[in-house]
Amino acid sequence: MSFVLDQVRRIDVQLDRLHWSKYATAQSSPIASSASDNPPSDDGLVDDPPDAVRIAELQAAINQLSATGSRSRAAPLSPGTILSALRHAAMLDARSSTQDEGSPRKTHPVEHDLEWLVVSKAIAQAHGLIINLLLEQTLPLGWDIWYWDEVLSSSYYLGLYSVQTTPRRIWQWTNTIFHDARKKFQATGGMQSADQAGAVSFSRSWAKFYGLVKDSMRDRSLADAQAKILSPLMLYRSEVRSKQKGLRRLREMSACGLGVLVDEGMNLDVDDGSLHRSKNDKDEWKTIVSRSVSLMETVLRNLTILDLGIHEFEDTVFTSVEDDTELSQVNASEDESSQSLSLMVNRLQLILQEHLPNHVANSEQMVKEYGRPSRIIRYWLPATALLLSSSTLLRIVVNRKAEIMTWIRDLGTTTMDFWYNWVVEPVRKLVGTIRHDKDSEIAIMSKESLEGDRASLERMVVDFARDNPSTASGTPLNENEIADVRAKVREGDLTPVLRAYEKDLRRPFVGTIRGDLIRALLIQIQKTKVDVEVAVGGIDALLKSQELVFGFVGLTPGVLVCFGLFRWLGSIVGGSSGRREQKGSGHRTRLLRNIDRILSGSAPSSNGMLSYKDHGMLLCEVHVLRQSAGGVMPREIYAEFLEEINDLVDLRTGVEKQIRVVDRIRWAYSKWIR
Repeated sequence: MSFVLDQVRRIDVQLDRLHWSKYATAQSSPIASSASDNPPSDDGLVDDPPDAVRIAELQAAINQLSATGSRSRAAPLSPGTILSALRHAAMLDARSSTQDEGSPRKTHPVEHDLEWLVVSKAIAQAHGLIINLLLEQTLPLGWDIWYWDEVLSSSYYLGLYSVQTTPRRIWQWTNTIFHDARKKFQATGGMQSADQAGAVSFSRSWAKFYGLVKDSMRDRSLADAQAKILSPLMLYRSEVRSKQKGLRRLREMSACGLGVLVDEGMNLDVDDGSLHRSKNDKDEWKTIVSRSVSLMETVLRNLTILDLGIHEFEDTVFTSVEDDTELSQVNASEDESSQSLSLMVNRLQLILQEHLPNHVANSEQMVKEYGRPSRIIRYWLPATALLLSSSTLLRIVVNRKAEIMTWIRDLGTTTMDFWYNWVVEPVRKLVGTIRHDKDSEIAIMSKESLEGDRASLERMVVDFARDNPSTASGTPLNENEIADVRAKVREGDLTPVLRAYEKDLRRPFVGTIRGDLIRALLIQIQKTKVDVEVAVGGIDALLKSQELVFGFVGLTPGVLVCFGLFRWLGSIVGGSSGRREQKGSGHRTRLLRNIDRILSGSAPSSNGMLSYKDHGMLLCEVHVLRQSAGGVMPREIYAEFLEEINDLVDLRTGVEKQIRVVDRIRWAYSKWIR
């Protein structure tokens, strides 16, 4: 939501309060109150009650034009919608036709008040529409001014601009020569008819025209002789500065008009005290509404006249509004007030149907004249180079068709393999890990390997102890002793084998010939294998505990590559939109810097308030800052931020307080601005 909608809604609420305060009694409705307050007519009878059908038409128009209804809008109503609401309420054609007939129907006071409310709401919507239009026209001018700054900052850019605009200059020069020669040719009698001189006369006429073209070229060369004294770059630099100056002037005029409309238009200032005044004081808001119509019309008519200075523009606007006597009879009698209401409707229709489109057309023409060159002018050079080299490129493509197809096929295959092997497959394994899928478990060895090797070790030790009972207890082993040996083997105790091994080391040759030493060595090798498998099992358990982490690690390279690729493609495709709509924190910091610069560099009036031009520039920057901050701040923080914004754009607070508000925004909302 922009401050334009806030402005329209605030005016809409004030109009509702002013209208319904007239009937704000404890026991009466508007219709009942008007019926009791109606004076008797000349014949002693009380006036007729209001027309219910007419009341319903006006209420429907009020609901359609209200900005505080249930329907949320992103912008003020369009001119067609505003005029359609007035037409459905019989405020345009029907009113004009009845007045032209000379026998207008006497309007009931309730109908008259509702008609005023309808027209006032339509004017409020038109007021917001014009403010929104000026905002949309003023904001892009900064980018064009920055473009000319870039051109002036480098001789390379200036030379490139001269090359880009060369065809247009040649066309303009040729067109000027041709029109000048044709004007001279027509002044000397033109081409003779064929029956007078035949083909010879025709050839002489064309020779005469060719001579006039040469004379025009010579005259043009003499006229441009003074300009040839300067270097071409100096001429282009002067042209660019002239365009930039025109854009700055247009932006200042638009900002001044924006400030005038926001500060002086529809400035009702309704408070609780103003609702309990006399009837004439209560109807003072009608004068403000009528003056706002004249203000909008005058601003639209004079805004694109760049020959006027800022002060001359302000004087012209306010003088024209003061001298406008057509809309000054709102507080007079009922008939004069109705006539003034009709004039307001006609003037509003004229604004929406003529002045507003004319202003848009004039502004677009000025932006086309002073703004950056069109895309055709900026890119004709590379487009022409591409067109001229298209045959060579086509020949290369045809000669290397097989290689190009192979490259494309390999690229597609590589892309698909990368997608499935580094994105899809890691995601599938990660999902399986989360679901404890057996196929996705990380394992260095199988579960049955350790159990089989340990059982084999037990059997080997038990058999060795049976064959060599002297190493265990000295007598043949019974079942209890065998079970005890098995239990010790599970705990890693190989005492019978180690005793035999120590005994055979005293006589290694005997032990080797007998075989006990080699057998003990093989049992210890099996024990080492079991110990290694136990250690590997511990590592296996550790890997299983971090199985999800390894899944994310395996997915990370593919995700990073895809993110970088999509980010690069997005920067290429959406580069132009990123220029128009920047929402980064750095952009918000620059906006706050621009606001501080406007307030610090302003020349306040005697009462310490900003000028209309500075206030318009401030509104443009605040509008962009508000739109940018709305997407990053939480809802409750953004509501507090809007309070600061309202204090910042309030002209009556003074420059000093506005500067303090900027400082407060800088430190209070630095988390979302920087």
